[in-house]
Amino acid sequence: MTDIRVGLIGAGYIASWHAEALAATRGVRLSAICDVSESAAQGLAQAWGAQAFTSVDAMAEAQAVDAVHILTPPHLHEEIALKCLTLGLHVLVEKPVAESAAATMRIRDAAASAGRRFHAGHNFLGLPAYGRMKAAMQAGAYGRVSSAEITWALPLAPLRSGPFNLWLLRTPQNLLLELGPHPMAFAHDLFGPVTITHAEALKPVMLPGDDPRPQGFRILGRAGDVDVTFTLSMVEVIDDRSVVLRGSSARARLDFANDVLVVERDNASDLVVNPLRRQLDLSRQHLAEGLRNAWVQAVSLNTKNPYGRSFRGMNAAVYGALAKGTPPDPRFSADSAVAVMQALDDAIAALPPEARAVKAPAVPTRTPKPSALVIGGTGFIGRTLTRRLVAEGSDVRVLSRGRHGPFPDLPDRVETVCVSLHDQDALAQAMQGVDVVFNLAKSLDKTWEDALRNDVGVAVTVAEAAMQAGVRRLVYTGTIASYDMSDPRVTITEDTSFAADMRDRNLYARSKAECERRLMALHDERGLPLVIARPGIVVGHGGPLQHWGIGRWHGAGAVRIWGHGRNILPFVLIDDVADGLVRMIDPDVVGQSFNLVGEPMLSARGYFDAIHQTLGARIRVSPGNLHAFYASDAVKYALKKYALRRKGVVRPSLADWKSRAHLSPFAIDKPRRALGWRPETDPECFIEKAIRDANLLGL
Repeated sequence: MTDIRVGLIGAGYIASWHAEALAATRGVRLSAICDVSESAAQGLAQAWGAQAFTSVDAMAEAQAVDAVHILTPPHLHEEIALKCLTLGLHVLVEKPVAESAAATMRIRDAAASAGRRFHAGHNFLGLPAYGRMKAAMQAGAYGRVSSAEITWALPLAPLRSGPFNLWLLRTPQNLLLELGPHPMAFAHDLFGPVTITHAEALKPVMLPGDDPRPQGFRILGRAGDVDVTFTLSMVEVIDDRSVVLRGSSARARLDFANDVLVVERDNASDLVVNPLRRQLDLSRQHLAEGLRNAWVQAVSLNTKNPYGRSFRGMNAAVYGALAKGTPPDPRFSADSAVAVMQALDDAIAALPPEARAVKAPAVPTRTPKPSALVIGGTGFIGRTLTRRLVAEGSDVRVLSRGRHGPFPDLPDRVETVCVSLHDQDALAQAMQGVDVVFNLAKSLDKTWEDALRNDVGVAVTVAEAAMQAGVRRLVYTGTIASYDMSDPRVTITEDTSFAADMRDRNLYARSKAECERRLMALHDERGLPLVIARPGIVVGHGGPLQHWGIGRWHGAGAVRIWGHGRNILPFVLIDDVADGLVRMIDPDVVGQSFNLVGEPMLSARGYFDAIHQTLGARIRVSPGNLHAFYASDAVKYALKKYALRRKGVVRPSLADWKSRAHLSPFAIDKPRRALGWRPETDPECFIEKAIRDANLLGL
């Protein structure tokens, strides 16, 4: 039998999970990647031996696929799905499959007319543990189920830290459409159509421009004889993604984030033995589930982690039925997709009007006349820098992936434009009339080839465009991570050079160092008016709680810090970084670099102690043995390179791991002397701005 050829439309984060699952699905071949970004399409296609396309029409014309997975932003799902069905392709659409039940019905009807299949990407229904839960419930193992609690409690950092131009933040409804499909899909698959009886939005947070968004929802519903409570929480909270069934004979809890099913049952023992036996039984189940999952992940080299298994289960069901010509699996069918979206429509309609309201953007009274261009202006540093420039009297042009920027309150002063960072002529056009360009862009790539294209190549293209447009100043943000900070006896200054061979450094540090090298060459050889800024560990309003410059996070409540955590870290407040960048516009500092590091104040342990004292939240802090990190990384490197035969794997080094701990201190006098920069020096004020004002927990 010929393999079913599948293409992915959209090459973002979720595409890698789909690709890995398709590669493991019998009778299926990943044959094409389609994305409007040619580099993104080519990068993923090369990794999986597929063809790359930049349009659906080109992919269809090449007759490269029989089915597609649509992984684009949700507002594009319906249009692309209808087009693919018209072209004779089966479609699987990521959640939410559309923006309304009506749109989902149109996709379903188009699939029926075309004689093709439409599946919903409710991947968690493909988990093995969920299959066991459903089978046990249907067999009566839990007795009569009277109620269910379905919870999605997982921090959503963009609500507090951005980027704020994401589709899911455009309206309160979009947040529910983004998070609600999985919980609703569980309820519908277990009990049938869900009738919504109540919905409320919780814990609002203000987006830029004082536009509120809920950080949680509580929804009550009924499916048949079962009362269902849906709890969605996006504040900094311990991960709890679960389905709890309360029956007359047992209480079953599925942790669908970890593919763990535990069932609590009554027993016939007396007195103190009864609760002891109950807890021992729960302990036995937890141990068995943990050992099983650990074994599966270990022998598969973590390719069968719980999230990955959910996609594999979904694909096996979808393409197994398609290959055999049997009816679609009801879990992922078109009718199921419509029912889930109808329940979400009803939940949105049940929200109070004020919870659905979107603040209208300010009405412009003039057209901005930008003298500054900020690339990466929708990010953490870029947002603060843009507002600082406006406060200093400048109009600003912001380059963004879309036209929805985090400045709805500044239409007279800020304009947002969408330009490809690979298009030099378009960039030069965007720089017309601009005196200074701030390039804050970064690309977090997985291979050196991708970093050369998406980070280094972009930095050079921006520089060439700046010279083409006659820009007076280009301020580029590198990173202190490019330094070798492994020796506490060595003080880092702007004169400290990067290592001659950066191949054993992490890709981010290596890529940023290469960007600086090439930009300085353009300055030396062709007069590029360049200034380089290297911010330290940036904290403050709009910054994340789970800052990976401090340690490896395991949810909001636990972090393993880099090293022992007693050395002073190079923290700096976001407002001070913006001030330092603005000060690089006028002084005669072309060709120089500045490390924007604040006054020495807190170690990693001191920072978390301050969070506890200020917010009353104790985070579990564990020291990280840097030699153990390195050894683990070396083992992973060997497995990826020689067992999985992956290309472009970064060679680890002990110095790189020690550098993450920021063991070397920084000299902080140059930006103060040359720029007149004065970062915060008062420890109490620093803690107030870095922790309390930052709203780290979203509460």
